[in-house]
Amino acid sequence: MTKIKFGTDGWRAIIAQEYTVDNVKRVAEATALWLKNRGENQVVIGHDTRFGGQMFAETASRVMGAHNIKVLLAKGFVSTPMVSLGVVKTQSNLGVVITASHNPPSYNGYKLKSNLGGPMIQSQIDEVEALIPETAISEIPSPKELEDQGLLEYVDLEGMYIEHVKANFDLEAIKNSGFTFGYDAMYGAGQRAMKLLFPDAVTLHAEENPTFKGQAPEPIHRNLQEFSTLIKNNEAIKLGIANDGDADRIGMYDEDGNFVDSHHILLLLLLYMYKYKNETGKVVVTFSVTDKMKKLADKFGLEVEVTKIGFKYIAEIMAREDVIAGGEESGGLAVKGHIPERDGIWIGLLILEFMAKTGKSLKELIHEIYDEVGSFSFDRDDLHLTQEKKLAVVEKVKTNPFTEFGEYKVDRMESTDGFKFYIGDDIWVLIRPSGTEPVLRVYAQAPNPAEVRKVLNTVKETIL
Repeated sequence: MTKIKFGTDGWRAIIAQEYTVDNVKRVAEATALWLKNRGENQVVIGHDTRFGGQMFAETASRVMGAHNIKVLLAKGFVSTPMVSLGVVKTQSNLGVVITASHNPPSYNGYKLKSNLGGPMIQSQIDEVEALIPETAISEIPSPKELEDQGLLEYVDLEGMYIEHVKANFDLEAIKNSGFTFGYDAMYGAGQRAMKLLFPDAVTLHAEENPTFKGQAPEPIHRNLQEFSTLIKNNEAIKLGIANDGDADRIGMYDEDGNFVDSHHILLLLLLYMYKYKNETGKVVVTFSVTDKMKKLADKFGLEVEVTKIGFKYIAEIMAREDVIAGGEESGGLAVKGHIPERDGIWIGLLILEFMAKTGKSLKELIHEIYDEVGSFSFDRDDLHLTQEKKLAVVEKVKTNPFTEFGEYKVDRMESTDGFKFYIGDDIWVLIRPSGTEPVLRVYAQAPNPAEVRKVLNTVKETIL
């Protein structure tokens, strides 16, 4: 029996090793039992562009049907936010997404979404996990049988999502702004919606390819070199938007093909929402996000809360409080007026609308941010270590915190989630083990890219 554990954002495993039809059946049965225990009986299920998505989504649907749970199943691939929004729009009790998000192509996964349209809270995920049976259910009805019984219905979640976008954005202003933007779908689930909304956008990797050409569909600069070059070589493109495999994360480029990280996007969102759209509310960010967010929020007189790393912590606060903007370093961002869910397409459209309404380029908007909080750069190294080495480094940091990294003297350390070392006013370093991969992540912020690289190299030498 494979022990199935839900990580930071759902259960993920390698296809045909742990990620099998039988193991999906086991997780789906636990989900069905959890719903039945609560007297609930309707779930929305969708899958992204990964290998076997349709098969695994149908398997989960058939297991639900065997337990008399009605399933609203997406037609074809959809993004995670489309499932989350679908749960809210159809007043369902739960959402299931067959996706491994930004993981390499050999992975697939299983995400749970609450009736509020965001990630399920940890205590409920624990309840589902505790119900996973040791063996898979043997007899499950066919999709046709379930349709005949009214327990399976195919729904157009993408159409629902596009209508929701049209109702919430000034698409005409974007289309009439006169600038072209580029979109790298990374072969993921955002490809069709973006082409439908903006047929004139310059698209890249916007077709189905379950192998993602061997590249993990994570929208970070090292994975987007081709996109960056495309923008540099095309003067018409004024903005680049990239989404991950299930289109809930975003990466961005300015007109020169320079990567714009999540920290800068979050600052832009807060600026647009507060200063231009006159919205207010709490600012919620994870531990790895730039402290410049607090600086800007303080300027605007807004409360700030810092959470552990993982979007689910932000979603939990968004579900019960008035939050203007929230986000994490890895590209998962959310704003007021939408579901409490990270949504790479939605965030991209907000920045497009910001540019269209102000007539400013992304670079000009970023300089507006720097005028408020000062300029900065950020980067992250993912150190692929053995589990043994990873744990040894973490133990070392925990029991004997570093007071310096080479020439960099540490002023103070925080350990909300990982170990964050502050060096002077403008430099910090965060060391943290990944919750989903055999990786030790080292994050750094400094005044410029050269200094960031120097800090990261120095820290790496010190800890290894």
